[in-house]
Amino acid sequence: MSNIIYKALRYSGAAWLWRETVQRGKATFLLFHDMEAADAERNFAYLKRHYNIIGLQDYLQAVHKGTKLPRKALVITFDDGHASNRALLPALQRMQVPVTIFLCSEIVGTQRHFWFRHSEAKPQVEALKRIPNTERLQRLAPLGFSQEKEFGDRQALTADEIGEMKHAVDFQSHTCFHPILPQCDNATARHEIIDSKRQLEERYGLAINTLSYPNGDYSERDIRLAREAGYTCGVTVDAGYNTLHTDLFRLKRFSVNDAHTTEELMVKACGLYALIKHKLHKPSYGFKPTLQ
Repeated sequence: MSNIIYKALRYSGAAWLWRETVQRGKATFLLFHDMEAADAERNFAYLKRHYNIIGLQDYLQAVHKGTKLPRKALVITFDDGHASNRALLPALQRMQVPVTIFLCSEIVGTQRHFWFRHSEAKPQVEALKRIPNTERLQRLAPLGFSQEKEFGDRQALTADEIGEMKHAVDFQSHTCFHPILPQCDNATARHEIIDSKRQLEERYGLAINTLSYPNGDYSERDIRLAREAGYTCGVTVDAGYNTLHTDLFRLKRFSVNDAHTTEELMVKACGLYALIKHKLHKPSYGFKPTLQ
Protein backbone atom coordinates (compact mmCIF):
# COMPACT_ATOMS: atom_id res chain seq x y z
CA MET A 1 0.00 0.00 0.00
CA SER A 2 2.83 2.43 0.83
CA ASN A 3 4.37 2.06 -2.65
CA ILE A 4 1.01 2.98 -4.18
CA ILE A 5 0.84 6.09 -1.98
CA TYR A 6 4.42 7.08 -2.87
CA LYS A 7 3.71 6.79 -6.59
CA ALA A 8 0.39 8.60 -6.33
CA LEU A 9 1.91 11.55 -4.48
CA ARG A 10 4.84 11.68 -6.87
CA TYR A 11 3.03 11.40 -10.20
CA SER A 12 0.12 13.61 -9.15
CA GLY A 13 2.63 16.43 -8.79
CA ALA A 14 1.72 16.91 -5.11
CA ALA A 15 5.22 16.13 -3.84
CA TRP A 16 6.83 18.48 -6.39
CA LEU A 17 4.40 21.30 -5.57
CA TRP A 18 4.95 20.84 -1.83
CA ARG A 19 8.71 20.90 -2.26
CA GLU A 20 8.70 24.04 -4.40
CA THR A 21 6.28 26.00 -2.21
CA VAL A 22 5.99 24.90 1.43
CA GLN A 23 9.59 23.68 1.74
CA ARG A 24 11.17 26.51 -0.20
CA GLY A 25 11.96 28.89 2.65
CA LYS A 26 12.59 26.36 5.41
CA ALA A 27 15.30 23.97 6.58
CA THR A 28 14.33 20.30 6.29
CA PHE A 29 16.11 17.69 8.41
CA LEU A 30 16.03 14.08 7.20
CA LEU A 31 16.63 10.99 9.34
CA PHE A 32 18.22 7.82 7.97
CA HIS A 33 19.64 4.86 9.89
CA ASP A 34 21.18 1.87 8.14
CA MET A 35 21.14 2.85 4.46
CA GLU A 36 22.87 0.57 1.98
CA ALA A 37 25.69 2.06 -0.09
CA ALA A 38 23.87 1.43 -3.39
CA ASP A 39 20.79 3.28 -2.12
CA ALA A 40 22.98 6.11 -0.84
CA GLU A 41 24.38 6.80 -4.30
CA ARG A 42 20.89 7.22 -5.74
CA ASN A 43 19.45 9.04 -2.75
CA PHE A 44 22.27 11.55 -2.39
CA ALA A 45 22.19 12.26 -6.14
CA TYR A 46 18.43 12.96 -5.99
CA LEU A 47 18.75 15.19 -2.94
CA LYS A 48 21.63 17.17 -4.48
CA ARG A 49 19.55 17.83 -7.60
CA HIS A 50 16.52 19.12 -5.76
CA TYR A 51 17.80 20.68 -2.53
CA ASN A 52 20.63 22.77 -1.15
CA ILE A 53 22.30 20.31 1.23
CA ILE A 54 23.98 22.00 4.18
CA GLY A 55 25.66 20.60 7.27
CA LEU A 56 24.02 20.68 10.69
CA GLN A 57 26.76 23.04 11.86
CA ASP A 58 26.01 25.36 8.92
CA TYR A 59 22.40 25.53 10.06
CA LEU A 60 23.44 26.27 13.65
CA GLN A 61 25.85 28.96 12.48
CA ALA A 62 23.09 30.61 10.45
CA VAL A 63 20.82 30.56 13.51
CA HIS A 64 23.42 32.14 15.77
CA LYS A 65 24.46 34.78 13.23
CA GLY A 66 20.96 35.40 11.92
CA THR A 67 22.07 34.85 8.33
CA LYS A 68 19.67 33.71 5.63
CA LEU A 69 19.43 30.01 4.81
CA PRO A 70 19.62 28.86 1.19
CA ARG A 71 16.32 27.99 -0.47
CA LYS A 72 15.20 24.42 0.20
CA ALA A 73 17.99 23.92 2.75
CA LEU A 74 18.39 20.26 3.68
CA VAL A 75 20.29 18.63 6.56
CA ILE A 76 21.00 14.88 6.33
CA THR A 77 21.33 12.89 9.56
CA PHE A 78 21.82 9.25 10.54
CA ASP A 79 20.99 7.83 13.96
CA ASP A 80 22.83 5.13 15.96
CA GLY A 81 26.21 4.74 14.20
CA HIS A 82 25.51 1.44 12.41
CA ALA A 83 28.48 -0.50 11.03
CA SER A 84 27.09 -0.11 7.51
CA ASN A 85 27.58 3.65 7.72
CA ARG A 86 31.27 3.13 6.91
CA ALA A 87 30.34 2.02 3.38
CA LEU A 88 28.84 5.47 2.74
CA LEU A 89 32.20 7.22 3.02
CA PRO A 90 33.27 6.92 -0.67
CA ALA A 91 29.96 8.44 -1.83
CA LEU A 92 30.11 11.18 0.80
CA GLN A 93 33.63 12.13 -0.29
CA ARG A 94 33.05 11.91 -4.02
CA MET A 95 29.71 13.73 -3.97
CA GLN A 96 30.77 16.14 -1.19
CA VAL A 97 27.61 15.57 0.81
CA PRO A 98 27.75 16.78 4.44
CA VAL A 99 26.03 14.45 6.91
CA THR A 100 25.73 14.12 10.67
CA ILE A 101 25.85 10.68 12.31
CA PHE A 102 24.63 10.42 15.90
CA LEU A 103 26.61 7.83 17.87
CA CYS A 104 25.72 5.71 20.90
CA SER A 105 28.93 6.20 22.85
CA GLU A 106 28.88 2.87 24.73
CA ILE A 107 28.04 0.81 21.63
CA VAL A 108 30.39 2.20 18.96
CA GLY A 109 33.91 0.88 19.28
CA THR A 110 32.62 -2.34 20.91
CA GLN A 111 30.84 -5.58 20.03
CA ARG A 112 27.82 -4.63 22.09
CA HIS A 113 24.51 -4.72 20.26
CA PHE A 114 21.65 -2.28 19.86
CA TRP A 115 18.88 -3.60 22.10
CA PHE A 116 16.19 -3.01 19.46
CA ARG A 117 18.09 -5.16 16.95
CA HIS A 118 18.49 -8.17 19.25
CA SER A 119 16.82 -10.99 17.34
CA GLU A 120 14.89 -12.41 20.30
CA ALA A 121 13.60 -8.97 21.26
CA LYS A 122 12.39 -7.77 17.86
CA PRO A 123 8.76 -8.96 18.26
CA GLN A 124 8.56 -6.99 21.53
CA VAL A 125 10.41 -3.81 20.61
CA GLU A 126 7.42 -1.47 20.42
CA ALA A 127 6.06 -2.73 23.74
CA LEU A 128 9.50 -2.47 25.36
CA LYS A 129 9.70 1.20 24.39
CA ARG A 130 6.66 1.97 26.53
CA ILE A 131 7.81 0.58 29.89
CA PRO A 132 10.28 1.90 32.50
CA ASN A 133 13.92 1.47 31.52
CA THR A 134 14.77 -0.85 34.42
CA GLU A 135 11.86 -3.13 33.51
CA ARG A 136 12.93 -3.12 29.84
CA LEU A 137 16.41 -4.34 30.79
CA GLN A 138 14.93 -6.99 33.09
CA ARG A 139 12.74 -8.32 30.28
CA LEU A 140 15.64 -8.40 27.86
CA ALA A 141 17.90 -10.43 30.18
CA PRO A 142 16.09 -13.80 29.73
CA LEU A 143 16.26 -13.21 25.98
CA GLY A 144 20.06 -13.25 26.14
CA PHE A 145 20.58 -9.48 25.97
CA SER A 146 22.52 -7.23 28.29
CA GLN A 147 23.50 -3.75 27.18
CA GLU A 148 27.08 -4.33 28.36
CA LYS A 149 27.44 -7.81 26.83
CA GLU A 150 30.07 -8.24 24.12
CA PHE A 151 28.70 -10.42 21.33
CA GLY A 152 30.55 -12.40 18.68
CA ASP A 153 29.91 -9.77 16.03
CA ARG A 154 29.51 -6.02 15.96
CA GLN A 155 26.63 -3.83 14.88
CA ALA A 156 28.24 -0.41 15.24
CA LEU A 157 31.15 1.56 13.84
CA THR A 158 34.61 0.79 15.21
CA ALA A 159 36.96 3.35 16.74
CA ASP A 160 39.18 3.15 13.66
CA GLU A 161 36.22 3.75 11.35
CA ILE A 162 35.14 6.80 13.32
CA GLY A 163 38.69 8.13 13.08
CA GLU A 164 38.75 7.45 9.34
CA MET A 165 35.38 9.14 8.75
CA LYS A 166 35.48 12.15 11.04
CA HIS A 167 37.11 14.44 8.48
CA ALA A 168 34.05 13.94 6.25
CA VAL A 169 31.29 13.34 8.81
CA ASP A 170 29.95 15.44 11.67
CA PHE A 171 29.66 12.94 14.54
CA GLN A 172 27.32 13.85 17.40
CA SER A 173 25.67 12.17 20.41
CA HIS A 174 22.80 9.68 20.55
CA THR A 175 23.23 8.88 24.29
CA CYS A 176 25.27 5.95 25.64
CA PHE A 177 23.03 2.89 25.19
CA HIS A 178 19.96 4.23 23.31
CA PRO A 179 17.34 3.99 26.07
CA ILE A 180 13.96 5.71 25.84
CA LEU A 181 14.90 8.79 27.86
CA PRO A 182 11.51 9.67 29.40
CA GLN A 183 11.34 6.06 30.68
CA CYS A 184 14.64 6.52 32.57
CA ASP A 185 15.01 7.68 36.16
CA ASN A 186 16.89 10.92 36.74
CA ALA A 187 20.28 9.33 37.41
CA THR A 188 20.14 7.17 34.27
CA ALA A 189 18.99 10.05 32.08
CA ARG A 190 21.80 12.20 33.42
CA HIS A 191 24.36 9.50 32.65
CA GLU A 192 23.01 8.86 29.16
CA ILE A 193 22.93 12.53 28.17
CA ILE A 194 25.93 13.99 29.95
CA ASP A 195 28.39 11.08 29.87
CA SER A 196 27.79 10.28 26.20
CA LYS A 197 29.02 13.75 25.26
CA ARG A 198 32.09 13.43 27.45
CA GLN A 199 32.93 9.92 26.21
CA LEU A 200 32.71 10.85 22.54
CA GLU A 201 34.89 13.88 23.06
CA GLU A 202 37.51 12.09 25.15
CA ARG A 203 37.66 8.82 23.18
CA TYR A 204 37.46 10.15 19.63
CA GLY A 205 38.44 13.81 19.81
CA LEU A 206 35.01 14.94 18.60
CA ALA A 207 33.36 18.31 19.16
CA ILE A 208 29.91 17.37 20.49
CA ASN A 209 27.20 20.02 20.56
CA THR A 210 24.06 18.15 19.47
CA LEU A 211 21.96 15.39 21.04
CA SER A 212 19.58 13.17 19.07
CA TYR A 213 16.86 11.86 21.39
CA PRO A 214 16.59 8.05 20.95
CA ASN A 215 13.37 6.99 19.26
CA GLY A 216 12.45 10.69 19.11
CA ASP A 217 11.24 10.58 22.73
CA TYR A 218 12.16 13.46 25.03
CA SER A 219 10.91 15.45 28.00
CA GLU A 220 11.52 18.82 29.65
CA ARG A 221 13.95 17.09 32.02
CA ASP A 222 15.96 15.72 29.11
CA ILE A 223 16.15 19.16 27.52
CA ARG A 224 17.30 20.62 30.84
CA LEU A 225 20.01 17.96 31.17
CA ALA A 226 21.15 18.55 27.61
CA ARG A 227 21.53 22.26 28.31
CA GLU A 228 23.37 21.48 31.54
CA ALA A 229 25.77 19.18 29.68
CA GLY A 230 26.68 21.95 27.24
CA TYR A 231 24.78 20.83 24.15
CA THR A 232 23.72 23.57 21.75
CA CYS A 233 20.66 21.75 20.44
CA GLY A 234 18.61 18.56 20.37
CA VAL A 235 16.93 16.88 17.41
CA THR A 236 13.60 15.08 17.56
CA VAL A 237 11.57 13.07 15.08
CA ASP A 238 8.66 15.49 15.36
CA ALA A 239 7.33 16.03 11.85
CA GLY A 240 7.91 19.50 10.48
CA TYR A 241 10.38 22.04 9.17
CA ASN A 242 12.88 24.32 10.88
CA THR A 243 13.54 28.04 10.56
CA LEU A 244 16.05 30.36 12.19
CA HIS A 245 13.58 30.69 15.06
CA THR A 246 12.81 27.03 15.82
CA ASP A 247 13.47 25.92 19.41
CA LEU A 248 16.99 24.51 19.12
CA PHE A 249 16.23 21.69 21.56
CA ARG A 250 13.14 20.61 19.60
CA LEU A 251 14.50 20.58 16.06
CA LYS A 252 12.18 18.67 13.74
CA ARG A 253 13.08 15.83 11.38
CA PHE A 254 11.35 13.64 8.84
CA SER A 255 12.16 9.93 9.09
CA VAL A 256 12.95 8.63 5.60
CA ASN A 257 13.32 4.97 6.62
CA ASP A 258 16.44 4.52 4.43
CA ALA A 259 14.34 5.03 1.22
CA HIS A 260 14.77 2.11 -1.17
CA THR A 261 13.05 3.81 -4.14
CA THR A 262 13.08 7.28 -5.66
CA GLU A 263 9.32 7.53 -5.14
CA GLU A 264 9.69 6.88 -1.41
CA LEU A 265 12.54 9.37 -1.06
CA MET A 266 10.77 12.10 -3.04
CA VAL A 267 7.56 11.86 -1.03
CA LYS A 268 9.25 11.50 2.37
CA ALA A 269 11.95 14.11 1.81
CA CYS A 270 9.40 16.83 1.08
CA GLY A 271 7.60 15.97 4.33
CA LEU A 272 4.20 15.48 2.77
CA TYR A 273 3.98 11.78 3.63
CA ALA A 274 4.79 12.27 7.33
CA LEU A 275 2.45 15.21 7.73
CA ILE A 276 -0.44 13.27 6.19
CA LYS A 277 0.39 10.14 8.22
CA HIS A 278 0.62 12.08 11.49
CA LYS A 279 -2.65 13.83 10.74
CA LEU A 280 -4.38 10.46 10.43
CA HIS A 281 -2.52 8.63 13.21
CA LYS A 282 -0.93 10.31 16.22
CA PRO A 283 2.68 9.06 16.49
CA SER A 284 3.64 7.03 19.56
CA TYR A 285 6.91 8.94 19.97
CA GLY A 286 7.69 12.55 20.79
CA PHE A 287 7.39 14.74 23.87
CA LYS A 288 6.50 12.79 27.03
CA PRO A 289 6.46 13.30 30.79
CA THR A 290 9.21 11.58 32.78
CA LEU A 291 8.89 8.87 35.39
CA GLN A 292 10.16 11.24 38.10
